[in-house]
Amino acid sequence: MTRDGETPNPRGGPGADVSAPQGDARDAGRPLTITAVDGGPDDAVYPHDVLSDDPDAMAELGCLSAPTAPDEIDDMVREWQQDHPEVDREALACFVRLKRLSRDLEMCTGAVLRRHKLTVGEFDVLAALRRSGPSCTSIPSKLSEMLMLSRAGMTNRLDRLEAAGLAERRLDPADRRSFQIALTERGRQVIDAALAEHAQIINRINAVLPPDQRQCLDLALRALLGVFQIAEHARRPSTNRAAAR
Repeated sequence: MTRDGETPNPRGGPGADVSAPQGDARDAGRPLTITAVDGGPDDAVYPHDVLSDDPDAMAELGCLSAPTAPDEIDDMVREWQQDHPEVDREALACFVRLKRLSRDLEMCTGAVLRRHKLTVGEFDVLAALRRSGPSCTSIPSKLSEMLMLSRAGMTNRLDRLEAAGLAERRLDPADRRSFQIALTERGRQVIDAALAEHAQIINRINAVLPPDQRQCLDLALRALLGVFQIAEHARRPSTNRAAAR
């Protein structure tokens, strides 16, 4: 995730304009074609451009599921070990690959967002509203908590979404002193199209792994994320005590 107001460029770094037009919600049913953007490489190729929804075609890529040849990460880890023999080779290689994969997945996400003229922060808010029930309505404080964002940061995002006609503020019928945030019809169409395209890309990439490897990967990632969740829980003892009362 990038900080609010920053967007990933086609290679995953800061500074590119995610709002550069690459299509709109009406393109969602068409074949995926991601074009280069200003400031990006003209020959940028995304994984989903060469992967297919066809199971037979994906079977031909089965060799990708268990590559055995050394890669540049293996070379880098070996070089590190020459000067730092205490480095756990397998652990370092695993985490470097996780970092590389995270970067590449952000690149794919950025391509989808450019097509729908959204920033990462705007996408997160629209997605949170979309999954908040049939009315697609929430309140700013709940959105801030869900997205771990300050009230000021959330206000900035909501202002941009409202100006774009994707969300609107409404008075809360239960408390006229406060207001709710709801998706507009256009906002619903945009987030549905973006989510559908994003899901298609994820499915194509995930299809490279056989089912047993997907399950093992999910379990391993859950365990690693759990370490950070435990650390975060321990870091906020006052909040935890208040919740337990």
